[in-house]
Amino acid sequence: MRMRRILGLALAAATLAGVSAVGAVSAAAASSPNISRDDCTAAGGQIVSRPYAGYSCALPDGTTQAIT
Repeated sequence: MRMRRILGLALAAATLAGVSAVGAVSAAAASSPNISRDDCTAAGGQIVSRPYAGYSCALPDGTTQAIT
C-alpha cells in the first residue's frame, strides 16, 4: 500500500511538472515576436505609436507586433 502511494505521488508530481512546462511553452509561443521597422514595412504593415508603450507594427492581417 505504501509503495502505491509513493508511486502515485511521483506520477502526480511528474504530471504537474509536464503540464507547467507545456503551459510555459504555449505562453511563449502565444506572445507576439518582435519585428524591425524595415520588416514591418516590407510586410505591408504600418508603424503605429502606442501611448506609454513605444511603437508597434500593424500588419494587414490585423495582428500587431512590437517593434525592436
